[in-house]
Amino acid sequence: QVLLVQSGGGLVQAGDSLTLSCAASGFDFRAYAMAWWRQAPGKEREFVAGISWKGFNMELLDSVKGRFTMSRDNDKNMVWLQMNNLKPEDTAVYYCGRGRQYASQRYRARHEYEYWGQGTQVTVAS
Repeated sequence: QVLLVQSGGGLVQAGDSLTLSCAASGFDFRAYAMAWWRQAPGKEREFVAGISWKGFNMELLDSVKGRFTMSRDNDKNMVWLQMNNLKPEDTAVYYCGRGRQYASQRYRARHEYEYWGQGTQVTVAS
């Protein structure tokens, strides 16, 4: 059974930092790209960050470049999203998702994500 269990998130002030975590189990974690997506109220779920199966390639949404970083540890079956200098427009529910097997690029196709974490609310107050 594929499980993605998220932790982190919460209410912060603009300019603060947060780290989201996602613990994976039930599949060969090191063989899959992983990604973080987010969904704000009334909006479509959007791609935020993706990382290749080996962890050498990362892609970011343009609006978070220079502020967010995604990382993974294939020995611990974990991914993280480090979010710095948070802005009110970053407010959303954040989801980690399992991407394509052996993917080293192109993480933005929603239909490729079959498994998701439970979602974590991030609220940034101005």
